[in-house]
Amino acid sequence: MVYAISIILIGIGIYGLMTQKNLFKHLISLSIIDTAVNIFIIATGYVEGGKAPIYTKSLPNFAIGKFVDPLPQALVLTAIVIGVGTLAVGASLLVRIREKHSSIDVENMKGVEE
Repeated sequence: MVYAISIILIGIGIYGLMTQKNLFKHLISLSIIDTAVNIFIIATGYVEGGKAPIYTKSLPNFAIGKFVDPLPQALVLTAIVIGVGTLAVGASLLVRIREKHSSIDVENMKGVEE
């Protein structure tokens, strides 16, 4: 179910990129795709009934199949930080584009030749 939700979100993001002319909406669509990919990666590391991979006296048998994989969580944490940085740079670029061309709509930009 989670895989289907992430694929639907990726489709929504791609649809937004293809149909919208506003650059801010493009940035939001890229953010939706980023979130969907993060959800997909987290879902791959989930194990039904799994426990945190911490060795204790109560769990002496360190069986691989009983633990949740922590690697996808670490990768997604890094991806979230990178995504926020990319979103901030994109937003600052949109401000500069708006100042220079007086619009962030691709069809209404002044001084841009086709």
